[in-house]
Amino acid sequence: MRHLPRLGVNVDHVATLRNARGSSYPDPLRAALVAVAAGADGVTAHLREDRRHIRDEDMARLKRELSVPLNFEMAATNEMVAIAIDTRPHACCLVPERRSERTTEGGLNVHDGHDHLKLVAAELRRAGVRVSLFIEPGRTAVEAADSIGAPVVELHTGSWCDARAHGETERARHEFERLRDAARLAEELGLECHAGHGLDFETAETISALPQIMELNIGHFLVSEAIFVGLPAAIAKMRAAMQAGRARA
Repeated sequence: MRHLPRLGVNVDHVATLRNARGSSYPDPLRAALVAVAAGADGVTAHLREDRRHIRDEDMARLKRELSVPLNFEMAATNEMVAIAIDTRPHACCLVPERRSERTTEGGLNVHDGHDHLKLVAAELRRAGVRVSLFIEPGRTAVEAADSIGAPVVELHTGSWCDARAHGETERARHEFERLRDAARLAEELGLECHAGHGLDFETAETISALPQIMELNIGHFLVSEAIFVGLPAAIAKMRAAMQAGRARA
């Protein structure tokens, strides 16, 4: 059995709750430290252009206080590149971003944005930051990511999770096949393969059965579940689900 996938816990929506009242709590750093104590392998935070949840000072505090890798999700803009180079997280995951979206709605357009993304990836690498690209699970996107020079791809699992949630069995089957094939291709090209978006206990268990998946990044579901059972219990159950899935790999 391959090594259990790493679990990255996204603390964005702890900050969403904080910002709803304009208060200092709940503190995303405190949530990150609790997550690490409960067994998270890393922490993810997305600093958006509109600062709707994570703020600049949150990123600085996370980098300063965490003992595990910090994954800085960001748009490929000059502003975010400058902040990332100043912060020096373990990794930066380049993601698409639109102000009108509720959450990230899909993977990067790595075909049309190829040249720009290649320049951004090179600049981050020169600063010692590991670069990943959040992409759709398709051959074109995986091959473009390889050409851009990012050593890691994170497959967007949202379409698959959405199909499952709506009971669309055929679409869910098709979307999972896309994820499986993309993960296999990533491994063939020498890329490390991660996955995330919309995952819950059941879908995390299922996708952990893909042996190429090395990391899952999960946020909204864990924060939601924590309201009822607490963050440590939610993380423990998630890790157990991932372990059960990997045992089937």
